[in-house]
Order: sequence, then structure tokens, then C-alpha cells
Amino acid sequence: MADSGTEKFRKAASTFGLVTPTGRAAASQAPPADEVWQLPGGSARVYYGEGQKGVVRPVVLADGFNLGPSDFDWLWDGLENGRFPFISELRRRGRTLVLIGFDERSESILRNAETVMAATLRTIAEQLDDTRLLVGGFSMGGIVTRYALAKMELRRMDHRVGVYASFDSPHRGAWVPVGLQAFAHYTAPVDDTYLRQISSPASQQMLWRYLDALDGTPKESPLRTEFLEQLGQVGSWPRIPRLIGVSSGRGDGVGNGVRAGAKALSCAGPLCDGTYFLAQSQGDPAEVAVLNGVLGGKHTVTTSGFPELDGAPGGTLESFGIIGDALADVGEGVDLAHRSGCFVPSVSAVAIRDLGRQEDLYVNIDELPPEESELDDFLLSQDNDPHALMTEDIGRWVLDRLPD
Repeated sequence: MADSGTEKFRKAASTFGLVTPTGRAAASQAPPADEVWQLPGGSARVYYGEGQKGVVRPVVLADGFNLGPSDFDWLWDGLENGRFPFISELRRRGRTLVLIGFDERSESILRNAETVMAATLRTIAEQLDDTRLLVGGFSMGGIVTRYALAKMELRRMDHRVGVYASFDSPHRGAWVPVGLQAFAHYTAPVDDTYLRQISSPASQQMLWRYLDALDGTPKESPLRTEFLEQLGQVGSWPRIPRLIGVSSGRGDGVGNGVRAGAKALSCAGPLCDGTYFLAQSQGDPAEVAVLNGVLGGKHTVTTSGFPELDGAPGGTLESFGIIGDALADVGEGVDLAHRSGCFVPSVSAVAIRDLGRQEDLYVNIDELPPEESELDDFLLSQDNDPHALMTEDIGRWVLDRLPD
């Protein structure tokens, strides 16, 4: 039974994903690009605006985090075939769209910034008019472009960017439940797919707190500390363009309904009998998971002094749902009370508060002076939506702020 259980566990673990299941269904194929640019560490797909025969009034957007190379079909599908056809509306306005993809999305932000810098310079070289660019990105892509543009300014390189835009980017850090990070270490002996994502350079650079071992203590990763130092050395933000950003979370301080300390996911066997994950609470210590089953145990996972991050206002990920579905697919008895939790808190996406204190995490941003944000202008969502979802409110707000 143990050997059979281990094989089933391996099958499930091979599909565990931080952002999406690794075995997700393929997206519908994107239309052929007008140009494809090969870049250092990545590539770009270029789509001309309606009625244009070249790069005119360009909008340059970078992909976000995942494992492996960028999936342009998936990126296109999310921007065009969701709640709002952002690409069609952009091109209808005569704008060229340049989508930047990375050879390895989980690579260091510092390295992928070189791809963004090359894409920006190529866009300028190919551009037929003199309109300033909008350059930005989704999730991690917004952090990569932020660093890249600031570094270009430090080097006195003319990036010709009039507007920088981030889409639910974790400017003050992202959150993955510590219990799930521990589970990545727990499952790594049979399949390390999940751990390779969580422990990747980009993940460690973005996560507010990182767990480096099953019995470790969650803390800021040295890679994040180093990245923040490097970001500070280039001025933290680009200074020339107008800085705008959107959050997939609410701005009124209302969370997503995940109650602190509640069981989000629990297992009844035969693989993980007695395993459960609790939503983050403020306890000191606070139990956040118990791991048990055919891979060993019982391991109790705790944190100390954390705010109620899983239920916070912000863009959500199906962090618990991805794991629960994969286990159920191989016959595990699963009780999935909460599929999703907060991934990028609203205060992080609009760069207005840090994540370490409950009162900051749940602050009513709508009542704060907007100049407290590091952004020049920002938009929050009507609900706590899926992370980086392109809604009509977000799409039209960004379109209204394109550089002339």
C-alpha cells in the first residue's frame, strides 16, 4: 500500500502549481503576431494596431510568474477572452501591443529585466511615430519592468516611456501560505515540481515571507533582501514616466471571507490522512498546517506574529484549490472549504502599506490620502477578484491613461 500510495502521491505532486496547475488545459491559440522578436532571455510578440503597418503608439507589457517559458497563447487568452477584450480595444485605438515573454519566468527578476530593457530599446528602434511608450506588466512582470526602467534611467538610457503600469504587482510583497510552502518541502522527495516553483529566484524575491525547509522558520528570503537592495540602488522606481497601478483587490478594507484559523483544506486518506491547512491567524504561535500520510509525519507547522493574510483584501489565487483538486484526482478524500486566498494584498499592489501589521493589511485605502502611495495614480477593484484578472473597470481605466 505504501508503494502504491507513494506513486499516487507522485502523480498528484507532478501537477501542483503555485499559480496554475502544471497540467492545465491549453489555451486557445493566439492569432499570428505581425512580428516576433528574439531577445536576450526571452522574446516578444508584436501586434500592430488596426490600420497600421508597423509599430505605432506602442504598449509594451511583460508576462508574470510561473514555471518554464512564457505561454503566449495563455497570456493572450487572459487579456482578450476574459471579462474584457483588452487587446481588441487597444488595437482598435491604433496602438501596437508588444507582449514580452521570458525563457524562464521563475528566473531572477534582475536577469529577466535585461529582456525588458532589450524589448524597450527594440520597440523604440522599430517605432514609426514619436508617441511615448506605456511599459508595464502583470504580477511579477510589473516588478520586472519597474526595475528595468529604473536601471535604464540610472544608466542614462532614453527609454521614451511616458507611463509605467503595473497590474496587481506585489510592490510590497506577495503571500503564499506557510503551510503550503511546508507542503512543497514535504512532497519534494517524490516530486519537486511545487518546491521548484516556490524556491525559484523570482518567487523568493517576491514573497513577503519564505520557508526554506520543512522544519524551518518563515522569514524574508536572502534573495528578497538582495533584490530590494538592488532595487534601491537604481532608485526604487523610474522617475521619468507617470506611475500607475491597479489592484485585483478591494480598497475598502473588506477581506475575501476566508476566516482566520478556519480549515481551508483537509484530507481523509488514503494518502494524506490527518493532513490539514488552516487560514493564517494572528496567534503567537499560530498553527497553520499539520502534514501526515504515506510520506511520513506528523509535522506541525506554525507561524508567529503574522497578520491574517489569507483573508486579506487583494487579488486571490486558488492556492488551496490547486492542491486539493490534484489530490482528489488520485483518490484522496478531500474537504476543500476555501479554494482561494489572498495572493497580492491590495496595499501591496498599490504600494501604500507593508504587510506585517493587521491594521495596515486591512486598512481602508479609499479613505487614505492618495499621495501616501508610491504610485501617481491607482485603481482598486470592486471585489477581491482572481489575481491580475482583466476586468472592464481595469481595462478601460488603463486605456484612458495611455500616453498621447
